[in-house]
Amino acid sequence: MLLFVMVVLGVISLNPVHAYPQWRAWVASPAMTMAIAAFFVSLLAHIWVGLRDVLLDYARPASLRRFMLAAVAAVAAVLMGMGLWVIVILVRVQA
Repeated sequence: MLLFVMVVLGVISLNPVHAYPQWRAWVASPAMTMAIAAFFVSLLAHIWVGLRDVLLDYARPASLRRFMLAAVAAVAAVLMGMGLWVIVILVRVQA
């Protein structure tokens, strides 16, 4: 993820995009679309693993742990929804 951010910042600083059509063409390029998709997959997976570990590591009573497992499932569903949203955006940019 850090490599992606550094590359994007480097590309933008060396070749600034001044208008929406330029930005859209840059994002619509197959390499950039795949890089963005990979970035968001890793970002959402990182968020999920981090939240799951924190929620489950600090839930000591069994009843609280069951509640936290339900919360983790809800967080996973929300993150999957965010992933689908990113896919929809990337598909629309391609069109």
